[in-house]
Amino acid sequence: MVSVKSIKLDSVNNAKRVVLKVGSALIVDPTTGSIRESWFKSLVKDILFLLNKNKEILIVSSGAIALGKSELGLQNKSLKLSEKQAAAATGQILLAKAWKSIFEEIDIKCGQILVGHSDLETRRNAMNTRATLNTLLKLNVIPIINENDTVATLEIRYGDNDQLAARIAQLVEADVLILLSDIDGLYSHDPKNSPNAKFIEEITHISSDIESMAKNTKSNIASGGMITKIKAAKIATAAGCNLIIAHGKNTNSLLELINGGKHSIFKANLSPLNAKKKWILSKRDKLKFVKIDNGAEKALNLGKSLLAAGIKSNSNSFYRGEIVDILSNNDTFLGCGIIAYDSDEIEMIKGKKSTEIKKALGYKGRDEAIHRNDMVIN
Repeated sequence: MVSVKSIKLDSVNNAKRVVLKVGSALIVDPTTGSIRESWFKSLVKDILFLLNKNKEILIVSSGAIALGKSELGLQNKSLKLSEKQAAAATGQILLAKAWKSIFEEIDIKCGQILVGHSDLETRRNAMNTRATLNTLLKLNVIPIINENDTVATLEIRYGDNDQLAARIAQLVEADVLILLSDIDGLYSHDPKNSPNAKFIEEITHISSDIESMAKNTKSNIASGGMITKIKAAKIATAAGCNLIIAHGKNTNSLLELINGGKHSIFKANLSPLNAKKKWILSKRDKLKFVKIDNGAEKALNLGKSLLAAGIKSNSNSFYRGEIVDILSNNDTFLGCGIIAYDSDEIEMIKGKKSTEIKKALGYKGRDEAIHRNDMVIN
């Protein structure tokens, strides 16, 4: 048992929001095809330690297909896509049950979210996913996220939960993403074949040389290798999120890591907030806009959100989740941000108080037309 009283790893100690990705090779015993229970219990205790240090935790969990293959007697067999999806459907129940029962032992609630890459490709779907994840965290529920392998097509063939975890980290503006797997980090060469392989502890720029170091190390249990982790690092660091790769097969491996254990870290050059603002500016479309009154302009300059009451007019044909310009009364560009309503909905609620939105739309929408965390002011 590792004894840890404080977090020695700065990238975790300084983080508020942590995404933890757990690979199939850690969760599932390759011989029996069942959950590695003692390891599973130790991981949850490690997570509790982080929760007690006021960290918000989201978990991206692999393992459904591996568990389903065992349940259906399909181990050591090359599966067709439909068989993989059947295994995913069967194994997902087992995986969710395992997480729920183990967290219940320490009085922690968890909730399951199944997403596909397509759910994160459009801003509308992404905003819905983000809202659900943030609500779970506010309710002190740990989200357990997995790819919806029962309906995925291309993704299921490559086992892309590393990139999925990075996209989740990007979505929730996480400070650090930890990939626990049967790989302990990045080497200059495959250490299994090259005894002189050099371990790379810190990466501040993903160059072509770094990419060439990635070797695919797939196994019968885990479907991701170093190549997917490099791709995940690109996504995470571009979003201002540090990414850590560490070996996780031992009990209390997460505590070992935060106590300064062996790992590779890909460092982001921007904070999550600044990375998000850079992304928002890159997606501007000058033909999509809202015009606001003087009172709303003053509020934005004080760091407030844009409410429907402050909107005077708007362009047509924009949709919730898109980037729109924010213009002053005299058409001066003030900034831009992610709009929370479609243009036809803005037409119905502009100039109205937040308490009047439900009556205007027939349902209770968001109070903010553009949240302050989703905008860039000029």
